[in-house]
Amino acid sequence: MEEIDISTAINLYFQYLLTEKGVTPITISNYKEDLSLFFRAFPDKKSTADLDPEDINMFMMKEAQDGKSASTILRRLTSTRNFYYFLIGDGYSDMVLPTYDGPKPAKKLPIVLSVDDVDALLEAPDISKDGGMRDKAMLEVMYATGLRVSELINLKKSEVDIENALITIIGKGNKQRSVPISDFALEYLEKYMNGPRKRNKGKSSQYIFLNREGKPISRIYFFQQVKRYAAQAGVDNAISPHTLRHCFATHLLDNGADLRAVQEMLGHSQITTTQIYTSVSSQRIMSAYNLYAKRK
Repeated sequence: MEEIDISTAINLYFQYLLTEKGVTPITISNYKEDLSLFFRAFPDKKSTADLDPEDINMFMMKEAQDGKSASTILRRLTSTRNFYYFLIGDGYSDMVLPTYDGPKPAKKLPIVLSVDDVDALLEAPDISKDGGMRDKAMLEVMYATGLRVSELINLKKSEVDIENALITIIGKGNKQRSVPISDFALEYLEKYMNGPRKRNKGKSSQYIFLNREGKPISRIYFFQQVKRYAAQAGVDNAISPHTLRHCFATHLLDNGADLRAVQEMLGHSQITTTQIYTSVSSQRIMSAYNLYAKRK
């Protein structure tokens, strides 16, 4: 086993990441910061012979005591553990690393707008303009059906059954599902189809939602439009088009919808994926209860 000083070991490690693993400079910069913090916590570690597998556990405990988030601790665990693996693999250490049980990252609940905020967002487009009518139809359809953004922008005329108020699409995993669409959303979809879309140069396209050039609306453009309408409506949350899918699911459950039915409408393969929305609903109910309790 060859013993080398820590600064040399770190330099060799980053050369290895850059030239052999093809790691990006940004990731290497993050690793450098993590290792710098690690060795700042252990100033007595001067050479590879001073390193011990328990160092990593001690470092994680210190990070937790300092109030670092689970995601930060896990990233620094990865950085330091990979550095140790490099030293072992290249013959600079003969230690045996155990399995490290890092903290489990907190499950983030999706952002869900109130019904009033959704209403304000959906009213934001100027429907006197062709683009505004199209955007209004897109927002209404997404909130009424819970479609994924990719499913919405790729929606085809053949997938919409206006007579039976039903949208049938091929979603994730090449799975087909049918979702009912409300009369209100259908009204604006028909207004767009019979008005602005008939005037669009791409009117013969199989896709429903088109830009000025007659091409399907891009994901980025729709994302930017949702952000713009949210700001216009005074909705402060950091929302995205996907937020409307979250709102669709949560508001259904808030109003007593069956969890299995919501799962099928969303196209989730696992019920556990849908169950996160019950947590959001419960949180909303408890928030209202706590407000009520404070007033008593």
